[in-house]
Amino acid sequence: MNTEKQIEFDKIKEIWMNHATTQWAKEKIKEKTFCLNEGKLKKQLKDTTNSRDFIEKFGTPPLQSLTEIKEIITIAETGDCLTPYQLERVENVLVMTGRLKKYLLRGKIFDNPLSYYEENLNAVEELMEEISRQIRNGAVDDYASKVLSQLRSQIVKCEEQMRQKADQIMRANKESMADHYSTLRNGRVCIPVKKEYKHKIPGNVIDKSATGNTLFIEPAGVAKYYDELQLLKIEEENEVYRILYSLTAIVSSSAPALNDNIAVIEKLDFIFSKGKLSIDLGGVEPAINTKRTILLKDARHPLMDPKINIPLQFETGGAVRGIIITGPNTGGKTVAIKTVMLNCMMAQCGLHVTCREADICMSSTYLCDIGDNQNIAENLSTFSAHIKNVLEVLSLADENSLVIMDELGSGTDPAEGMGIAIAILEELKKIGCLFLVTTHYPEIKEYALKTPELMNARMTFDRQTLLPTYQMVIGQAGESCAFYIADKLGMPNEMLKTAIRASYGENAIKDYRFQKEDTVMGKRKSSKITMEKKEKRGSNLSTKYKLGDSVMVYPDKKIGIVCEPINEKGILRVQLPGKKIWINYKRVKLHVAATELYPEDYDFSIVFDTVANRKIRHNMERKYTEETIRYEK
Repeated sequence: MNTEKQIEFDKIKEIWMNHATTQWAKEKIKEKTFCLNEGKLKKQLKDTTNSRDFIEKFGTPPLQSLTEIKEIITIAETGDCLTPYQLERVENVLVMTGRLKKYLLRGKIFDNPLSYYEENLNAVEELMEEISRQIRNGAVDDYASKVLSQLRSQIVKCEEQMRQKADQIMRANKESMADHYSTLRNGRVCIPVKKEYKHKIPGNVIDKSATGNTLFIEPAGVAKYYDELQLLKIEEENEVYRILYSLTAIVSSSAPALNDNIAVIEKLDFIFSKGKLSIDLGGVEPAINTKRTILLKDARHPLMDPKINIPLQFETGGAVRGIIITGPNTGGKTVAIKTVMLNCMMAQCGLHVTCREADICMSSTYLCDIGDNQNIAENLSTFSAHIKNVLEVLSLADENSLVIMDELGSGTDPAEGMGIAIAILEELKKIGCLFLVTTHYPEIKEYALKTPELMNARMTFDRQTLLPTYQMVIGQAGESCAFYIADKLGMPNEMLKTAIRASYGENAIKDYRFQKEDTVMGKRKSSKITMEKKEKRGSNLSTKYKLGDSVMVYPDKKIGIVCEPINEKGILRVQLPGKKIWINYKRVKLHVAATELYPEDYDFSIVFDTVANRKIRHNMERKYTEETIRYEK
């Protein structure tokens, strides 16, 4: 039984999860269920209130996702070298931790208990400063160490010397050059030399042009700088790795502090997500009791627009264990019982409720039977599925349960359904749980009126506008208003009399106040059915479509060309792109006649025959050949 889905608490969780930042908090929200410890529940509710106060006073807390940082810490602890990108992620989390500490410190002015989580956060400023000094823009900074700074200066100097030497050789041998600029080929500085002057420039041929007329030669004078450059880059790489391993070691030694920070941040993220949800839904902190009483003032369904949702007033408990709600269809009965259970479950999950004021009892289980649970796969009828669900509810319920049931006893013979409904109510009364049920049976209203611990309630209805007001009045039984609504909407009096007579007997007709004079059901002019025109026997179908006609093929509305006319069975052949099909003439419609598309003596084999067949036919006309023409079936 998925109570959360039936009362739409799963949708509340989806909204709640969107207010969380860390994956841990999202998973905790997804798995969250109602709390059964009164002390812990009151602490959870107080956390929600404190987090909302914090956000309203100081804005949204500076939180961010921690998925990457957990993986990075694990890499550091296993001894692998962290990349500059990963070290920057560590720095970002440490910066966020520092901001969060400052954010929480501000709450101490108002003595907000959440502000004391600041003492459990360690910004690890030494690590943050080291990373900030040595890593910049996704790379090890030039000034991360004195050695690295010198090496990179020497690399720049060496590269400049290579360019200068290449330019010097080009100026000295202008007539041998194919261009005025040196170029970089395979990581080496080369000069473009004309092919015929290859032996004039000492050095190694690194590449050549597409035509082969230009050779890209690395002059011998440049090559010695290249070798020096490679040695410098090796030293630079070693120094970079030394710095990265040094920072990785600091991250590894700081892992305990970082993991403690993560645990605190994730917990705060979960707590603040409840405060954000409260602000989003306009919630208030409910009072919690264990006396089995529920009081909701101006309660709203949290998923409904507050501007159009009409607040619900509800109270039960003490001597009253069950509420029997009656009233017209679309009167809001189902929404009412969902609103009660949803607010109760939210409160017991440590969330604020969408009420002006609420005092809610803790429940051991939340059980419900709502909607049409017909299961075609299990071959269960609506009534069978309903009873199966009800029996499961009864087997799980105890004196501390909250149970709601919609349209009790519906889906079967009214007399038998009413009897089953009363039997279910008797069983719920024996169990001693709190329960709310909706029904249309008048006998159940009478039963509730005479039975201790049960009370009727009705959803009000505006007789003038025929619209429900969504107001619940506890202590009064409601009417279905079926006859009144039908009368108001224009059902003839004769039909109404038949309905009243069948429901309550002949005498009830005298007591009913008809709202209009006798009327007769108006007869609407019916539309005429047009018969299909059948083809006359003996009609010559072969002349209907001719070879080469362009036709539209239904239902796909594809354009094709007739390649074989209609036969005696009314079938013709149509050439479509890539294939030929046989089709009934009734499924095609003339698009363009062949006479408008082709000359009178046009050779249609050009359109319908293959190139191979046409070649064979041409050979047959000139000489004897053993080749055969193959036709597609």
